[in-house]
Amino acid sequence: MTHTLLAPEKDFRWRAGEITRLEAFCDVVFGFAITLLVVSLEVPRSYSELMTAMRGFLPFAVCFAQLVLIWFTHYRLSRRYGLQDTYSVVLNVVLLFVVLFYVYPLKFLFTMLFAGVTHIAELEPVPALAASVLMRIYAAGFASVFALFVLMYLHAYRLRGALQLNAVEVYETLISLQENLALMLIGVGSFFVAFWSPAWAGWMYAATGPFFWIHGAVMGRRKRLLASRASAASHS
Repeated sequence: MTHTLLAPEKDFRWRAGEITRLEAFCDVVFGFAITLLVVSLEVPRSYSELMTAMRGFLPFAVCFAQLVLIWFTHYRLSRRYGLQDTYSVVLNVVLLFVVLFYVYPLKFLFTMLFAGVTHIAELEPVPALAASVLMRIYAAGFASVFALFVLMYLHAYRLRGALQLNAVEVYETLISLQENLALMLIGVGSFFVAFWSPAWAGWMYAATGPFFWIHGAVMGRRKRLLASRASAASHS
């Protein structure tokens, strides 16, 4: 009985080989960041303590999802290009620093936002000025993370010749570059809107859904057309 290995991506050859020390280090740091988000570090000793801990599940789930999104973006980028030069290492280290630095602001923000649903009584009310500062901190972290991904994809695009990227892979690199640039700009926009209205600054992140739907539809169609042309040329 034979097993067929499926390629991780249909139109993109992953150039990374074995897991490198840099990737392993990044995985450890992401795991540590998730550990810092846990609902409770201690095992509940009573039913009331258990219920109190369970109220933190929803904020934890949202923060966990965001960290997984960042980790997966980093994982796919690392596997696609396998870059280990000094510039790539520096960008990776800065990314890990930003992720670790913003873990607690991230947890506090979503705990506060879901306080009305989870009924966490011990949270102090946040005045308007503090809410503005909090949203600016979150926006700065959000924009910084995806700005670093923009720099990483831009670096890979500049090395497209050395990496021997084909036309489809170059186009896919540009798509990923545009997606991360859009996320960065949403974070930058939210940062400045937070000076005026923290609530509207939060709602700006809802733009990610429509953007990815429209961008994915348009760019995906062009990518499929380019891939079909490349396939036809290779078989001619």
